[in-house]
Amino acid sequence: MKSYIEFEDVSFAYDEGEDNPVAENVIENMNLKIEKGDFVAVLGHNGCGKSTLAKLCNAILVPQQGKVYIDGTDTADEDKLYDIRQKVGMVFQNPDNQIVATIVEDDVAFGPENLGVEPAEIRRRVDEALKNVGMYEFRTFEPHKLSGGQKQRVAIAGIIAMKPDCIVLDEPTAMLDPRGRREVMDTVKRLNEEYGITVIFITHYMDEAVKAKRVIVMDKGKIVLDGKPKEVFVNIDTLKEIGLDVPEATELTRMLIEKGVNMPVDILDVDELFSYIIKLTEEKN
Repeated sequence: MKSYIEFEDVSFAYDEGEDNPVAENVIENMNLKIEKGDFVAVLGHNGCGKSTLAKLCNAILVPQQGKVYIDGTDTADEDKLYDIRQKVGMVFQNPDNQIVATIVEDDVAFGPENLGVEPAEIRRRVDEALKNVGMYEFRTFEPHKLSGGQKQRVAIAGIIAMKPDCIVLDEPTAMLDPRGRREVMDTVKRLNEEYGITVIFITHYMDEAVKAKRVIVMDKGKIVLDGKPKEVFVNIDTLKEIGLDVPEATELTRMLIEKGVNMPVDILDVDELFSYIIKLTEEKN
């Protein structure tokens, strides 16, 4: 039985053009399995192929070599595109590019309407989706009056109103301030934990990646690290070699260890680091 999302020996290259004089693979011989209900963060520097991976997950792009399967369906099967895109929703970097209506609740209703959902069911889905992302009280607002984080949550509500099994988010917090980033991340985490929605979260922020259940690190179209956050972020030298940072708490932990402090190498966040330092202080006293 196949995993919910499965890449089999997948390669993809964009056509040659003014911005791409040589058609080199941005995804190369990739094999990947993602199970239903998982929360996967995908990291990598610009141009590593992570946005291409996102688009391959709901047939915006199809492989030039190999196969991508969504719930057992080949994304290259054009007769199944409708089914695939119902199962896997996409949220992009700029929420303004996804908002199509002048009122929040109308925007969230747009997707279900296009699916031919009955009006009463659309009303129920819109209200439920807006409540799930904490935007129900803004349902009659004009989207342009919302903050960046609020707009992105409306965009997410528009996707979940279509009842997908999986949401792929392509750097959804890149244009947001810290508060907006936190709002979106908390929303996505809750959708995964409480509703079992599979999440693929493309990001370049380490503090977002550590909240995922699994972290995939890409470089030059290939997966170089794959595992739980604590398993991935202990590879500080590998991450730095490919131009990525590590969580600040992990970096500070390594510096303390090098100074002779006895502590775990896999600390990921400031609260965890602070708790351990307090514990060490109490033991010394």
